[in-house]
Amino acid sequence: MSRHLVLTLIGDDRPGLVEQLSAVIAAHQGNWLESSMSHLAGKFAGVLKLAVPPEQADALEAALAHLTALRVTVECSLDSTETAPVRHRRLAFSLVGHDRLGIVREVSQVFARHRVNVEKLVTHVSSAPMSSETLFHAEAELRADDSLDAAALKADLERLSNDLIADINLDEQVG
Repeated sequence: MSRHLVLTLIGDDRPGLVEQLSAVIAAHQGNWLESSMSHLAGKFAGVLKLAVPPEQADALEAALAHLTALRVTVECSLDSTETAPVRHRRLAFSLVGHDRLGIVREVSQVFARHRVNVEKLVTHVSSAPMSSETLFHAEAELRADDSLDAAALKADLERLSNDLIADINLDEQVG
Protein backbone atom coordinates (compact mmCIF):
# COMPACT_ATOMS: atom_id res chain seq x y z
CA MET A 1 0.00 0.00 0.00
CA SER A 2 1.25 3.46 -0.87
CA ARG A 3 1.13 6.64 1.12
CA HIS A 4 -0.40 9.55 -0.78
CA LEU A 5 1.11 13.00 -0.45
CA VAL A 6 -0.08 16.34 -1.77
CA LEU A 7 2.67 18.85 -2.48
CA THR A 8 2.31 22.57 -2.99
CA LEU A 9 5.30 24.27 -4.54
CA ILE A 10 6.45 27.70 -5.56
CA GLY A 11 9.69 29.22 -6.78
CA ASP A 12 11.19 31.62 -9.27
CA ASP A 13 10.36 30.19 -12.68
CA ARG A 14 13.22 28.83 -14.78
CA PRO A 15 13.87 25.80 -16.98
CA GLY A 16 14.52 22.51 -15.19
CA LEU A 17 12.29 22.88 -12.11
CA VAL A 18 9.91 20.06 -13.06
CA GLU A 19 12.87 17.83 -13.94
CA GLN A 20 14.50 18.45 -10.54
CA LEU A 21 11.23 17.75 -8.75
CA SER A 22 10.49 14.60 -10.75
CA ALA A 23 14.03 13.30 -10.22
CA VAL A 24 13.70 13.57 -6.42
CA ILE A 25 10.29 11.86 -6.53
CA ALA A 26 11.54 9.04 -8.77
CA ALA A 27 14.65 8.53 -6.63
CA HIS A 28 12.33 7.73 -3.71
CA GLN A 29 10.09 5.38 -5.73
CA GLY A 30 7.35 8.02 -5.89
CA ASN A 31 4.62 7.79 -8.49
CA TRP A 32 3.44 11.16 -9.92
CA LEU A 33 -0.38 10.88 -10.02
CA GLU A 34 -2.00 14.28 -10.63
CA SER A 35 -0.75 17.83 -10.93
CA SER A 36 -1.58 21.36 -11.93
CA MET A 37 1.29 23.75 -12.49
CA SER A 38 1.47 27.30 -13.83
CA HIS A 39 3.66 30.30 -14.49
CA LEU A 40 2.25 33.24 -12.52
CA ALA A 41 3.93 36.66 -12.26
CA GLY A 42 7.41 35.21 -12.77
CA LYS A 43 6.81 32.37 -10.31
CA PHE A 44 6.36 28.67 -10.93
CA ALA A 45 3.50 27.40 -8.78
CA GLY A 46 1.91 24.02 -8.53
CA VAL A 47 0.00 21.35 -6.72
CA LEU A 48 0.93 17.68 -7.08
CA LYS A 49 -0.47 14.40 -5.76
CA LEU A 50 1.88 11.45 -5.60
CA ALA A 51 2.06 7.96 -4.15
CA VAL A 52 5.15 6.76 -2.34
CA PRO A 53 5.99 3.56 -0.43
CA PRO A 54 5.52 4.29 3.29
CA GLU A 55 9.15 3.43 4.04
CA GLN A 56 10.29 6.12 1.55
CA ALA A 57 7.95 8.93 2.66
CA ASP A 58 10.17 10.52 5.33
CA ALA A 59 13.27 10.40 3.11
CA LEU A 60 11.31 11.93 0.24
CA GLU A 61 10.04 14.76 2.45
CA ALA A 62 13.61 15.45 3.61
CA ALA A 63 14.90 15.47 0.02
CA LEU A 64 12.12 17.83 -1.07
CA ALA A 65 13.05 20.21 1.75
CA HIS A 66 16.56 20.43 0.27
CA LEU A 67 15.37 21.63 -3.14
CA THR A 68 16.74 25.18 -3.16
CA ALA A 69 14.82 26.38 -6.24
CA LEU A 70 11.39 25.42 -4.89
CA ARG A 71 9.62 25.90 -1.59
CA VAL A 72 7.67 22.65 -1.12
CA THR A 73 4.95 21.98 1.45
CA VAL A 74 3.93 18.35 1.99
CA GLU A 75 0.55 17.18 3.29
CA CYS A 76 -0.60 13.60 3.82
CA SER A 77 -3.70 12.63 1.86
CA LEU A 78 -6.20 9.87 2.38
CA ASP A 79 -6.20 7.38 -0.47
CA SER A 80 -9.40 8.02 -2.39
CA THR A 81 -10.02 4.26 -2.49
CA GLU A 82 -10.22 4.21 1.33
CA THR A 83 -13.30 6.42 1.45
CA ALA A 84 -16.79 5.16 0.70
CA PRO A 85 -18.12 6.27 -2.68
CA VAL A 86 -20.57 9.15 -2.42
CA ARG A 87 -23.05 10.03 -5.14
CA HIS A 88 -22.59 13.53 -6.41
CA ARG A 89 -23.34 15.78 -9.34
CA ARG A 90 -20.71 17.41 -11.51
CA LEU A 91 -21.23 20.87 -12.95
CA ALA A 92 -19.28 23.05 -15.38
CA PHE A 93 -19.29 26.80 -14.78
CA SER A 94 -18.01 29.62 -16.94
CA LEU A 95 -18.07 33.39 -16.62
CA VAL A 96 -16.97 36.24 -18.88
CA GLY A 97 -17.54 39.79 -17.73
CA HIS A 98 -16.02 43.19 -17.14
CA ASP A 99 -13.21 42.86 -14.62
CA ARG A 100 -13.84 44.36 -11.22
CA LEU A 101 -12.87 43.73 -7.63
CA GLY A 102 -14.77 40.97 -5.85
CA ILE A 103 -15.99 38.80 -8.75
CA VAL A 104 -14.54 35.57 -7.36
CA ARG A 105 -15.83 36.39 -3.87
CA GLU A 106 -19.37 37.02 -5.13
CA VAL A 107 -19.48 33.84 -7.24
CA SER A 108 -17.95 31.72 -4.48
CA GLN A 109 -20.54 33.04 -2.00
CA VAL A 110 -23.30 31.71 -4.28
CA PHE A 111 -21.56 28.34 -4.51
CA ALA A 112 -21.09 28.15 -0.73
CA ARG A 113 -24.74 29.06 -0.10
CA HIS A 114 -25.77 26.06 -2.25
CA ARG A 115 -23.08 23.77 -0.77
CA VAL A 116 -21.30 23.46 -4.12
CA ASN A 117 -17.62 22.50 -3.95
CA VAL A 118 -15.16 24.13 -6.36
CA GLU A 119 -12.84 21.33 -7.50
CA LYS A 120 -10.98 23.29 -10.16
CA LEU A 121 -10.91 27.00 -10.94
CA VAL A 122 -9.02 28.62 -13.81
CA THR A 123 -9.12 32.39 -14.29
CA HIS A 124 -7.48 34.97 -16.52
CA VAL A 125 -8.00 38.49 -17.83
CA SER A 126 -7.94 39.70 -21.42
CA SER A 127 -8.61 42.84 -23.43
CA ALA A 128 -12.08 43.13 -24.87
CA PRO A 129 -12.16 43.11 -28.67
CA MET A 130 -12.67 46.58 -30.14
CA SER A 131 -12.29 48.34 -26.76
CA SER A 132 -9.74 48.84 -24.04
CA GLU A 133 -11.87 47.25 -21.33
CA THR A 134 -10.48 44.34 -19.34
CA LEU A 135 -12.54 41.15 -19.32
CA PHE A 136 -12.41 38.61 -16.52
CA HIS A 137 -12.75 34.93 -17.52
CA ALA A 138 -13.39 32.04 -15.15
CA GLU A 139 -13.98 28.35 -15.72
CA ALA A 140 -14.70 25.94 -12.90
CA GLU A 141 -15.40 22.28 -12.32
CA LEU A 142 -17.91 21.93 -9.51
CA ARG A 143 -19.29 19.11 -7.37
CA ALA A 144 -22.48 18.99 -5.33
CA ASP A 145 -24.44 16.26 -3.60
CA ASP A 146 -27.63 14.86 -5.09
CA SER A 147 -29.81 17.19 -3.00
CA LEU A 148 -28.66 20.28 -4.93
CA ASP A 149 -31.54 22.47 -6.09
CA ALA A 150 -30.05 23.25 -9.50
CA ALA A 151 -32.87 25.63 -10.42
CA ALA A 152 -32.23 27.75 -7.30
CA LEU A 153 -28.48 27.77 -7.99
CA LYS A 154 -29.06 28.87 -11.59
CA ALA A 155 -31.47 31.60 -10.43
CA ASP A 156 -28.88 32.95 -7.95
CA LEU A 157 -26.22 32.91 -10.67
CA GLU A 158 -28.54 34.70 -13.11
CA ARG A 159 -29.16 37.47 -10.54
CA LEU A 160 -25.42 37.72 -10.03
CA SER A 161 -24.88 37.82 -13.80
CA ASN A 162 -27.11 40.90 -14.02
CA ASP A 163 -25.24 42.60 -11.15
CA LEU A 164 -21.83 41.82 -12.63
CA ILE A 165 -22.80 42.51 -16.25
CA ALA A 166 -21.37 39.11 -17.09
CA ASP A 167 -22.23 36.08 -19.16
CA ILE A 168 -22.50 33.11 -16.79
CA ASN A 169 -23.12 29.52 -17.84
CA LEU A 170 -23.77 26.47 -15.66
CA ASP A 171 -24.15 23.01 -17.18
CA GLU A 172 -24.58 19.64 -15.52
CA GLN A 173 -21.99 17.11 -16.61
CA VAL A 174 -23.07 13.56 -17.42
CA GLY A 175 -21.01 10.62 -16.20
